[in-house]
Amino acid sequence: MPRIAGVDIPLDKPVRISLRYIYGIGPINAMEILKEANIEPQKRAKDLSEDEVARIVNIIDRSLVVEGALRRQVQQNIARLKDIQCYRGSRHRRNLPVRGQRTRSNARTRKGPRKTVAGKKGVKELHG
Repeated sequence: MPRIAGVDIPLDKPVRISLRYIYGIGPINAMEILKEANIEPQKRAKDLSEDEVARIVNIIDRSLVVEGALRRQVQQNIARLKDIQCYRGSRHRRNLPVRGQRTRSNARTRKGPRKTVAGKKGVKELHG
């Protein structure tokens, strides 16, 4: 199993798909890496030679920030926003959507499962 940037990429999938298992590499980056390394995108990961894997690793190390370094960079950016107490930082701190989405309905991914709040009873009790 080829190990690239600390990640075991799946053997039975085409290389262009397998490279996406590395955090920070998406469809376009994967294709650019393969074009630069002169590797056919449809080739299976198990069919890669040691030389081809070495070329891919070399290109990724030289031109992209991936895995741990990228995760650390994202966390530092979020921490900076929290430290300067900007609006986006306060949204991160409260675990609410950061990019202007509505929260009255939806936003369940960020807010988590619904917390039911007991509401008022009907008006009937006042006139009873």
